[in-house]
Amino acid sequence: MISTPDRPAGATWQEWGIDPSWSRLLDVPSHDGSTHRWHVLDTGPVTTADREEPAATILCIHGNPTWGYAWKTFLTRFAGRHRVIAVDQLSMGYSDRVDPRRYATRVADIDDVVAALAIDADAPLVVAAHDWGGAIAMGWAVDHVDRITGMVLCNTGIGVPEGRGAPRIIRLAASAPLRDLVCRRTNGFVEGTVRLSGKRITKVDRVAFRAPYRRAEHRAAIADFVGDIPLHSSEPAHPTEAPLERVSGLLPTFTPPVLLAWGAKDIVFDDDFAADLAGRFPNTTLQRFPNANHLVMAEADVAGSVDTWLRGLLGPDPTPRPVAGGSGTSVFAGVDRHRDDAERIAIADLATRETLDSSAFARRVDGVAASLIHRGLVPGDRVAMLTPPGIDLLVAVYGVWRAGGVTVVADRGLGVSGLGQAVRSARPVWTVGPKRAGVASKILRWAPNATHVDVGELMGAAEASGADVTLSSPPSASADAAVLFTSGATGPAKGVRYTHGQLAAQRDALASTYSITDEDRLVAAFAPFALYGPSLGVPTALTDCDVTTPGALTVEALDDACRAVGATMAFGSPAALANVVATAERTPSDTRSGIGALRLVFSAGAPVPAETLRSIGDLAPHADIHTPYGMTEALPVADIDLRGIESAEAGDELLGSVVPGVCVGAPVAGADVRICALGFDAIAGVPDALAPDTTGEILVRAPWVSEGYVGRWEAQRLARPGAGWHRTGDVGRVDGSGRLWIEGRSVHVVHTVDGVVTPVPVERAVERSLSPAGTVTVGRVAAVGVGPQGCQQLIVVIESGSKPGLAPSGLASSVRAAVDVPIAAVLNIDTMPVDIRHNAKIDRAEVAVWAQRVLAGDAPRGNVLGRIRRLRRG
Repeated sequence: MISTPDRPAGATWQEWGIDPSWSRLLDVPSHDGSTHRWHVLDTGPVTTADREEPAATILCIHGNPTWGYAWKTFLTRFAGRHRVIAVDQLSMGYSDRVDPRRYATRVADIDDVVAALAIDADAPLVVAAHDWGGAIAMGWAVDHVDRITGMVLCNTGIGVPEGRGAPRIIRLAASAPLRDLVCRRTNGFVEGTVRLSGKRITKVDRVAFRAPYRRAEHRAAIADFVGDIPLHSSEPAHPTEAPLERVSGLLPTFTPPVLLAWGAKDIVFDDDFAADLAGRFPNTTLQRFPNANHLVMAEADVAGSVDTWLRGLLGPDPTPRPVAGGSGTSVFAGVDRHRDDAERIAIADLATRETLDSSAFARRVDGVAASLIHRGLVPGDRVAMLTPPGIDLLVAVYGVWRAGGVTVVADRGLGVSGLGQAVRSARPVWTVGPKRAGVASKILRWAPNATHVDVGELMGAAEASGADVTLSSPPSASADAAVLFTSGATGPAKGVRYTHGQLAAQRDALASTYSITDEDRLVAAFAPFALYGPSLGVPTALTDCDVTTPGALTVEALDDACRAVGATMAFGSPAALANVVATAERTPSDTRSGIGALRLVFSAGAPVPAETLRSIGDLAPHADIHTPYGMTEALPVADIDLRGIESAEAGDELLGSVVPGVCVGAPVAGADVRICALGFDAIAGVPDALAPDTTGEILVRAPWVSEGYVGRWEAQRLARPGAGWHRTGDVGRVDGSGRLWIEGRSVHVVHTVDGVVTPVPVERAVERSLSPAGTVTVGRVAAVGVGPQGCQQLIVVIESGSKPGLAPSGLASSVRAAVDVPIAAVLNIDTMPVDIRHNAKIDRAEVAVWAQRVLAGDAPRGNVLGRIRRLRRG
């Protein structure tokens, strides 16, 4: 008989962060007539008296080549609230080593151990599984549907997704010459699995994962597992092929909710497998972890997501009811209104000097739609728009919409890495762009299985079709229209889903707020904003400026675009307007006639300094200067003009010596704003509104609030507490006059022993105090917290051009004098990290990590910030 590895001593369990009492051996009568000794980590039954939530049993099944330790985060998080049982499968971990077992036998083994564990039949049962354990769990679950409340599947599969082969690394490991060498004789398979996680798991994790598999005789089942995977069709059929097919055929009948918790960087069970399972089960939600690999439960907070999911699953109302939103008009209203007007400009691209009239634009949109339908696009297909900003992109977007497709718009302002992550997360069926973009999307695996359509060929086909195009009715208001991406300023960019009705409602809100009519002409100095032009029915000019560097927009480029269409409106990011002002100093005022004719200038994406707005007002003396407040998920929410900003600043009610934040004006017509307690429980529903002038989290409700997120179930659930409200992630207050003040992001709030400190009021107070003094050139200012939540220290970091590190004592004293909250340290930084899209949003989380490292003695030079950025993004 093969020996079983000795269980660790109590001290070792403690070193691994496991309560030694959870480890126990269980003699289990087997379906084959024998008895096998199983090792389980079991947190034990939970007393349910005086509990608001029911206690569930969470049965965890590991994969290959791991063991019950893989579920450590579940064990430690849920102990005392739910019973967590992490079994070591036979011949794995610290369970008995037995004869080789096939898939069907292992499914029966689970039935054996469940019977022996005496699980409370009245308690909710949730099955959690990973890797090959997922297939085994599914095999057991389809025959016990009535007993299971829900299932969590992590990076697993039940078959190879259609249209692709088995993972290359598994095919290699399963090959006859390598399987025994890599899996049994050496620890190559174990080591390779552990190393996939890199620094996302700890040294303790790596030691624990390796522990049961130090000797070759203890690794035999690792090779057996790999050999039990039917990778190729053969005669006779692989013994496991038929059992797997039976289970996969029954998955559509499995009605309990299934949470797919997925490490998106897994090279084994990648996103294709998540999509495959989502298509097999009738009731799935996807929580995608963009930076996690195969051992997702150890690398990311899967347990936290499951906690949120369980609270909804076990509570009285698991999902908030959606509130119908949208507009009764079509997103194509502006295009259709001017489709016969060949004299009216639709789009002018100042980078290429190309112009398209309204009639040609409408015909080309119809031609693109017809061509895509002919190529096989069906309503609901996601299409990644890899076309550079310009006329072709606008035509292609509207053409995809007209064909019923869903545009995936991830602009280059996310950076190359962010752009790839964004496109990959949306899982497009098609890509549209230059040929090189299609090749790159496959090589870089942004969209490896998508069908690429060359944008040049598509435009040629559209022009050739002429007016002889007949299309069916446009998509309904409830049909998905677009996946847009957040800026990624506070983490990986999230894909935001919009329906046609929501986009139309957003357009109508902009038209109403800014009194936009067919007589207006728009300059879009921020490429994504150009998409509104055709829907509004206003001629639109694109500035000659690289989308990845909006701060490079010059006054000449803006004026050129304004004159090209006789613009009445211009939209630019704060960084773009700042550079327009800076470059205006070298340009004669009599050469800015285009800007001078504007009636409206507006900017969004980050707070815009009043000084910049005043300078823009000097360049456009007849224009109203506005800064709408909103976010990718909801725009506009509120609006304020320059006069309103000046009035708010003149009437600032000082909180001690700290100004109250940034005033963004009153909510626009059709939008409701509510201030709720910081850190409120979204699962419990929408909390009551706080009294005026009380700082809290900002919620918004409007017909144009987006549908939700792509692949980010937890983020969506926590952002949607119910009744149509969206949790913006911003903190602030509403004053007695109904004006909304922004004080920062909720994730950037500093939690000190004396209470919370919001960053923006501190930053503004420092900026106001230092700038007039003239003693130091102050750029951006960031107020961040360092240390454990609840006892964080407030650090102020200044972009002053001085030597990075501790600020001189005189400067530090001036900063401390500007506010009435304790400041632990004042630091200089050479360049503040900001988002690429707007060049304005400070990544305070990165600044906080940098500050902590500098205060701990790390050299502030040598691109410390760059190294931290790489570490945080995995």
